[in-house]
Amino acid sequence: MSDEKFDIPFKSPTLPTVLEPESKLKFNCHPGISCFNACCKMADITLAPYDILRLKKRLGMTSEEFLKAHTVPFPMDQDQVPGLKMRTTDEGACLFLDPEKGCTVYEDRPTVCRYYPLAMLTIREKGSSEPKRQYSLVKEAHCKGHEEDREVTVAEYREEQGCDEFDFYNEGWYELILKKKSAGPGVGKPNEMSLQLFFMASYNSDMFRRFVFSDKFRESYDIPEETYAQIEKDDVALLQFAYKFMRQALFGEKLVPEKPGAWEKRVEERKAIWEARTQAEIEARNRKVEEQMRAETSGEGETDTTPDPGDSECGSSCEG
Repeated sequence: MSDEKFDIPFKSPTLPTVLEPESKLKFNCHPGISCFNACCKMADITLAPYDILRLKKRLGMTSEEFLKAHTVPFPMDQDQVPGLKMRTTDEGACLFLDPEKGCTVYEDRPTVCRYYPLAMLTIREKGSSEPKRQYSLVKEAHCKGHEEDREVTVAEYREEQGCDEFDFYNEGWYELILKKKSAGPGVGKPNEMSLQLFFMASYNSDMFRRFVFSDKFRESYDIPEETYAQIEKDDVALLQFAYKFMRQALFGEKLVPEKPGAWEKRVEERKAIWEARTQAEIEARNRKVEEQMRAETSGEGETDTTPDPGDSECGSSCEG
């Protein structure tokens, strides 16, 4: 049906039944249900960039503080593109779970939690350049919400859970990952610097802001001052800018204007760095060879020169 698929928030080895916005499902979740909080006690929550912005603001944390306290990194694919999961207790429970009250960050809960028991599938069909959203239903043994006598459409459920806002601000990120999958091995494996950029721009907004406001960045990119004024204070605007910059840095799309001569200057700088590294490697290799030669020479000087009685030059004069 499609060339590529990216599942938010669930990944499954089986092909799910595809649901459309008008499809209906029977489901309800409320404090009186027997399984209340059960899903939060077995939390496996993949975080998207806008999730992190909402949670760090809710908790009054910097992005660095939030990442350190509440996330665990994991590779999203064979190329080690970095993803983040919510940190849990040793027993697997969400750190924001209150046994009596339930979720303590409910108004700012992540996309995964809003969608449950739905999964959003972002696909790109053959012959199409635009991604398309579809949905599937996730049924887990512990969840009794499927037995409730309440029927809603997918569109109605998404609206009452506030999914639209999160999807809107995460969409650029979903498209980045889908583009990476669609490109396949043709674009090659991202180098370490590209992976670090992806992590910073996706998850660490404070560090990315410092990067964008650095002198070196300003020297390279022709960003209007009104844009700088906006992204200086607005995390969401900064995130939207990050998506554009990642598309340019990772896939070569010209979305962020560069200053004249900036590219040539970077090439020269990288050339100088490469030459310096190459020279350092040559010098290190030469030092190693010299050390080995000195060691061998030193060893020869300490060789025992006492004539061996069996030596032909010693002859009978060496015999007792």
